[in-house]
Amino acid sequence: MNEEIENLLHREAFTLASIPKRSWAFFIDELLLSFLFIIIIWDSFVRATSFEEMISLTNSFVLEYMAIKIIYQTFFVSMYGASIGKILLKIRVIEISTLQKPTPLAAFNRAVFRIISELLFYLGFLWGMLNPTRQTWHDFTAKTLVINA
Repeated sequence: MNEEIENLLHREAFTLASIPKRSWAFFIDELLLSFLFIIIIWDSFVRATSFEEMISLTNSFVLEYMAIKIIYQTFFVSMYGASIGKILLKIRVIEISTLQKPTPLAAFNRAVFRIISELLFYLGFLWGMLNPTRQTWHDFTAKTLVINA
């Protein structure tokens, strides 16, 4: 583990959030956002006459869905230091330099790189599972850690 981060965690009595907790928080957030997305496109969804039309409709809104995810992550992480899933699992995001919730710019950076990681077959998340500090690509770029609240 990075010695600076290890000293920081020890000095502040912080513990890193576990991979299962982070995974459950991710699942909860994705579930909430999926339901929100379905509600937003419900009128079009109901008019679809086949499963193929539903898939085509969903695919036509991929960019809008990514924008919703970025706005959601940026808002909650910058305002509360955690998304709804993280709040429910009692974990939070902190900036390494300030030990506070991320600034709006850092939260936006984190949200964008989270999407990039998802688009690249979730490799950034796998990286976080193999990293001693559990930092994903979006944590590295935003200089954040996910800790137990």
